[in-house]
Amino acid sequence: MTLSPSAGERDPIHPLPSRERAGRGGSRFQVPQLYDQIGAGYNAHRRPDLRIGAAILDALGPACSVVNVGAGAGSYEPADRAVVAVEPSTAMIRQRPSGRAPVVQASATALPFRDGAFDAALAVLTVHHWPDRAQGLVELRRVARDRVVILTWDPESTGFWLVEDYFPALAMDRAIFPPLEELRRILGPIEAHPLPIPHDCVDGFLGAYWRRPHAYLDPGVRGAISTFSKIGEVEAGVARLRQDLEDGTWARRHGHLSTRSALDLGYRLIVAMSPSP
Repeated sequence: MTLSPSAGERDPIHPLPSRERAGRGGSRFQVPQLYDQIGAGYNAHRRPDLRIGAAILDALGPACSVVNVGAGAGSYEPADRAVVAVEPSTAMIRQRPSGRAPVVQASATALPFRDGAFDAALAVLTVHHWPDRAQGLVELRRVARDRVVILTWDPESTGFWLVEDYFPALAMDRAIFPPLEELRRILGPIEAHPLPIPHDCVDGFLGAYWRRPHAYLDPGVRGAISTFSKIGEVEAGVARLRQDLEDGTWARRHGHLSTRSALDLGYRLIVAMSPSP
C-alpha cells in the first residue's frame, strides 16, 4: 500500500499536503535511484536476520510510532507498532510484501511529515546512499520526537579480508558512510553500539558472508550488494578469490575465522535521543 499524499492531512504521521511539501523543498527526488537499477531480485539475497532485527527493536525502545527512512523492501520494520515507510525507489517499493507498513515514495532529504510526527526515526544501511547526507540526518532529527536509530558502518573500521585481499575498490565506502563524529555533530550525543555480524547472517549485505567466502563468487550475491555495482570490473578479484579457495590460500590466511560465531566488521547501531524540551 502506498499512502496517498492527500490522505489524512490532519494526522501528523500522514504526508504533508503538496503545497506544504513544496515549502520544504519538495518530496520528489532529482537524482537517479541506485536501487531502481540494482533492486530487481534484491529479496532473493536480502532477508531480515532475526538477530539484527532484535537489536534494532531494542534500540527503538518504547517508541510506538516509527518512520523507516530508506526502507527498501521493509526488512526490519517492527510489526508491533505503527510504522510508515519512506522509500524513493520504485523497484524496491514493488518488492514490499503485502501487509507491510504503508509506504510514501519520497527522499530522505525532504521528508513529507510535520515536525515531531513520530516517536522514532529509523534508517537501516541507507544513509550512505542519500544525495545529501547531512540534510537527511537533519530530517531524521526533525520528524522524531524521542529518538533516531541508525544502522550504519564506521568508515574507520579496517581488516575485512574481502576488501583488503580481493576487492580494494570496495574501500570507496569510506567516503560515503558518515563518520561517527559527523553523526554527533548533526544529531547531538549518540550511543554507538557495535553490531557483530553472525557467521550465518541471512541478510546479504557486504559483510554478511565473512565466514562463507564462496558466496562472493555468486553474481547474484554480489548484485544485491550496492557497492559491487559501483566499482565496475570485478572479475580479477573474483578470479583471485576462486583460485585462493581452490588452492587453500584463503584457508591458510583466514581459516581461524571458522571458530568465530560472530565478527565485528565495523557495523554500528546508533541511538540519538532527542533533547529534553
